[in-house]
Amino acid sequence: MLKRLLCLLALATALHAEEKLWLDPGYTIRKKIDIDTKAAAITDPIGTSAVLVRLHEGVMSFMSAKEDGSDLRFTADDHKTVLKHHVEKWDSLLNEAYVWVQVPELKPAAATTIWLYYGNAAAPAPEASKETYTADSVLVYHFADAAKVGTDSSALGANAEGAPPPAAGALIGSGLRVFGQAPIKVNALPEWAPGAPLTISAWVKPSALAADAVILSRRDGANAFVLGLNNGVPFVEINKQRSSPGAPLGANAWTHLTAVHDAGTTTLFVNGKSYGQLAAAMPALKTPLEISKDSTGAGLAGFTGEIDELQIAKTARPAGFIAFAAINQGSSADAQKLLVVGADESSDHEEESEIAKHLTLITDISKDLTFDGWVVIFLCTLLAIVGWLIAIGKVLYLNTIEKATKEFLKRWEKVSSDLTAIDSEDEESIKTLGGTVNAKSQKLMRKSPLYQIYHLGADEISKRLKPVRKLTLDNSDRKVVPGGLSGRSIQAIKATLHGGLVREVQKLNGKLVFLTIGIAGGPYLGLLGTVIGVMITFAVIAKSGEVEVNSIAPGIAGALLATVAGLAVAIPALFIYSYLSARIKDVVTNMETFIDEFIAKMAEHHKEA
Repeated sequence: MLKRLLCLLALATALHAEEKLWLDPGYTIRKKIDIDTKAAAITDPIGTSAVLVRLHEGVMSFMSAKEDGSDLRFTADDHKTVLKHHVEKWDSLLNEAYVWVQVPELKPAAATTIWLYYGNAAAPAPEASKETYTADSVLVYHFADAAKVGTDSSALGANAEGAPPPAAGALIGSGLRVFGQAPIKVNALPEWAPGAPLTISAWVKPSALAADAVILSRRDGANAFVLGLNNGVPFVEINKQRSSPGAPLGANAWTHLTAVHDAGTTTLFVNGKSYGQLAAAMPALKTPLEISKDSTGAGLAGFTGEIDELQIAKTARPAGFIAFAAINQGSSADAQKLLVVGADESSDHEEESEIAKHLTLITDISKDLTFDGWVVIFLCTLLAIVGWLIAIGKVLYLNTIEKATKEFLKRWEKVSSDLTAIDSEDEESIKTLGGTVNAKSQKLMRKSPLYQIYHLGADEISKRLKPVRKLTLDNSDRKVVPGGLSGRSIQAIKATLHGGLVREVQKLNGKLVFLTIGIAGGPYLGLLGTVIGVMITFAVIAKSGEVEVNSIAPGIAGALLATVAGLAVAIPALFIYSYLSARIKDVVTNMETFIDEFIAKMAEHHKEA
């Protein structure tokens, strides 16, 4: 038992120590990345490889990183060993990035864990991209952007000449679109020694299948090396000898081709699997390498289509390395199993709350909102501000009315049992309900609609009961006091009170129209913003030709944010409008009841003799 307790204590201590491991206090976020070659069924040795890590808003908060992604750092599982990496593409607008990380000694049929750190505004610029690849790599073309389309990312720096502008929407960011009309030349490539090991790999997407289409070639007099497609059948040709054929490739589909020469034999791999072989020694070649077209002609056609990730190494890459590259760089289901990006971990080792995650997502989505969407959200915000100001003011007004009405009804209950207290020509007596109300209570009661109606009715009655002077037969005048209120007088007073009721109701309902505008107009404004956003998104997609989830989803999500804004205005406005309407209805009912009671009591008290 003691031994088990000690083991558990040691395990807990180790886990706690692992939690405290952190690359640098300046980094606020890290992510665990698992590279599981067992899940991808890679059983052959791999060795050191540049691993492609795809990042998008579904796995990373781009808002937390520096604008150019220069604060990214990758470490081994010990959180100390910093791995060399470089960013091929970083797009903080579309929230996507392609990063290459050198991972030493990847094991077959096993999992390797690395960590991504970001969120450090003070982080210095990362290491040079050329250090990501080992010394065996002599050529690496990403065809990333217009400034780097012919740039070699290996340490050699053998840049290409005559490369056309990159084509967006390739397999990994941008790619090279060629038409087989003119060769793209690599002049600074080192000589290929006779029989020396060599590995050439590239992703190709033929737009049309032609006979003897050259993907790349190197020709020095009678010696030549050619990698191409013959009506869709991949081949390697050395000094006019070709590798054994296999099943043809289809057009308009990405395929990973690799040619490995070692010990007098060249093996051709298609999508990481052995495809064909050629038993011929590699000749000495020191002329420029040509891509897409063989300038010497030699009866070969040019390749038409797209090329991405062209790499050359002066070593024979093992089968596991080739299979790993084909899966990791591709878009198959095995690629998702091979590399799994974990959730964000904050520097205090506390998981981000659900509310914080939602806010982060909304912030990220808002970056993809169009100008029209921002206009709609501004209008919705304006409606919400006006609506809430009116709602708050109306609630405070109704609370004051309720308090004043209670005070008035408490005083009226006493006076209504003996109306002689307000039988007076003195207007002050009427205002103070026969002197029963002090100045403070009177100030409060003035805010009650019932008090205003009472005061209006008392004034009307006072005018009708006021003594008048009449001349007698001997021309002397005398005061005559009416004996009571006639039926016509009661009707006239009642009409006056209902007029006062209408005016009080207008005050109660004043400005509520802005809430109804928010209820009715908010969703329509939001829908307008969404429709415009979706329309613009599809127009951009049609123009660029990028038809994939990562290019469509951000625009659609941003467009839907306008609808959310419209509903966020309408739903609270609907609830508060219903609440205010119910309270106003109670106030109106109280006024109608009071008018009936007031008229009845006054008619009875001042009935005609």
